[in-house]
Amino acid sequence: MKKTRIGMVGVGAISGIYLQNITNLFQELEVEAVCDLVREKAERAQSEYGVPKLYDTMYELFEDPEIDIVLNLTRPYEHYEVTRAALEAGKHVYSEKPLAATWEEGKELVRLAAEKGLLLGGAPDTFMGAGIQTCRKLIDDGMIGEPVGAAAFMICRGHESWHPDPEFYYKHGGGPMMDMGPYYVTALINLLGGVSGVTGVTKTSFQQRIITSEPKCGTVVEVDVPTYITGILNFDSGAVGTLFTTFDAYYNEQARFEVYGSKGTLYVPDPNCFGGPVRLLRPEDGETKEMPLLFDYKDNSRALGLADMAQALQTGRPFRTSCQQTLHVLEVMTAFQRSSDRRAEVAIESRYERGAAMKNNPIHGILD
Repeated sequence: MKKTRIGMVGVGAISGIYLQNITNLFQELEVEAVCDLVREKAERAQSEYGVPKLYDTMYELFEDPEIDIVLNLTRPYEHYEVTRAALEAGKHVYSEKPLAATWEEGKELVRLAAEKGLLLGGAPDTFMGAGIQTCRKLIDDGMIGEPVGAAAFMICRGHESWHPDPEFYYKHGGGPMMDMGPYYVTALINLLGGVSGVTGVTKTSFQQRIITSEPKCGTVVEVDVPTYITGILNFDSGAVGTLFTTFDAYYNEQARFEVYGSKGTLYVPDPNCFGGPVRLLRPEDGETKEMPLLFDYKDNSRALGLADMAQALQTGRPFRTSCQQTLHVLEVMTAFQRSSDRRAEVAIESRYERGAAMKNNPIHGILD
């Protein structure tokens, strides 16, 4: 079995699950090299997961001819520079979400990848899991009739009470829409198709945040991004969606994510996760019923999208986490702010076609 070799740039909090799944779950991937500005982080990853190579700079990693795909796990505001440098070095790139911190940066990355004939893809890949894929099949099979609308809410009080280094969530590239919005928008377009227009209202409720988690307890953070974002999505299909994300409200449970159809309502699971529950309400049933999950990957399967991209690299087939999707998601998310500034609906320029639904392969960890 030929394995696709991954070079990881950025060994922060999210890297652990990637390393674990690349090493133990996805049989056609292997980590060839790691790199981080804090060398000790890269050394720990190398030791724990048996990574062959450690580089002091990302540019040294990009020069390694044995690396097939660069995995960009840096902070959101760094995504553009790292991905651009990797593409310019001739490497395929898979990036953590979002594709970039601005719509203009995202367009430039997609243009560069196309110019160089390179694959560019990225997170989130949770939509490929058992939960959202089951929802997609139920909708496509007509279980709720014609979709007419959706409502999705991500409500929390921010990350400063638990995250070890939460400041970047309140800086350029951060905020609830750029942090959590990728999961919700990606799930919505995989269920309902592309978005044609966005109307949004945004605000920053608190100008400062005080970190109460260790090791930076007591640090005051200046908030540079909107933390209360709400608005309307007009889908190409004619469906209308509501999306609300905030770091400003206390909330002790998962807020709702629902898709409404002419024959019923589908209750979608947390799009930040891979599994369920998936619940369906049809008037003839008289009650909401939990539906069985019809696909694989219900546990935390981050790197699933990377494995799918690796298959595309090996076989030439399309892949589900391509930049056609991540760019559309980025444009939709950033359109909320543009709409709020203009006090008007913003048309979405990028076009989106849903990728293939997942297929159940009898071997867990190997994709179609």
